[in-house]
Amino acid sequence: MRDQAETLRLKMLGQQGELGRAIAVVSGKGGVGKSNFTINFATTLANRGKKVLIVDMDIGMGNINILIGKNVSNSLKDYLDGNKVLEEVIFEGPYGLKYIAGGSGLSSVLEWSEAMFERLVYGFEQFQKNFDYILFDMGAGATSWSLDLLASINEIIVVSTAEPTSITDAYSMMKYIHLRDADKQLYILCNRAFSKEEGIETTERLRLTMKRFLEKEVTVLGSLPEDSVVRKAVREQVPFSLAYPDALISKTLQLIVARFIEHRAEEVHAHDQSAGKFLTKLRSIFSKGRD
Repeated sequence: MRDQAETLRLKMLGQQGELGRAIAVVSGKGGVGKSNFTINFATTLANRGKKVLIVDMDIGMGNINILIGKNVSNSLKDYLDGNKVLEEVIFEGPYGLKYIAGGSGLSSVLEWSEAMFERLVYGFEQFQKNFDYILFDMGAGATSWSLDLLASINEIIVVSTAEPTSITDAYSMMKYIHLRDADKQLYILCNRAFSKEEGIETTERLRLTMKRFLEKEVTVLGSLPEDSVVRKAVREQVPFSLAYPDALISKTLQLIVARFIEHRAEEVHAHDQSAGKFLTKLRSIFSKGRD
């Protein structure tokens, strides 16, 4: 089964930089607004004319379709089990945004069947051919399943709030990811900041801690303010960036998305050069795992 896991990772990683960008959105703990950020980040990208897909990986607790206000009958689990074809589990949201709802009953990829691996690899290849951005909305914290997938994805957005426990958990998550793969591109974002200063203090604290203790440079995306329109949009089951485009948080998100796109354009060459080194490291890790 390790051979299947390696095949999945090499397929996913080997495509990056050539086709669609695979990006994981994670948090060290629940309750930081990660899924809400993901759907609005994706909606803003789609509004810019990008082809975007969200894959809800918060298995059993996924809520992407609820935030969009859609009822879905099929999920990723249905596709992996072979009960549905890929097209039957992809649904459409605002501005042509596509999404796949999370299912229940998935655990570590090491327990998956060979057929499930083959479907996942095929699905990912199709995603990268058809979308500019594939956003994986991961469950909060670190699980065997999420770490298996994160090992395959080179770009990771870590969402935190200004609460001390959230900052600590976000750092722990980044540390764990970094120790598994020092070449990961990590972005940090502070959500629900009560002031611009609080957002800056939070992201700088995380950035400097990573630099000081792990000698790892991370990219600060910025911070999103605490805004009453978020709660209104959740009740209305519409992304706040769509329902309230003139709100401060929506305008701030526009700047964050622009910063994210610009940073990628600057780093694409360096990223492509590092891919080969990471593949070598990945082969080494999994060859040891099979011994």
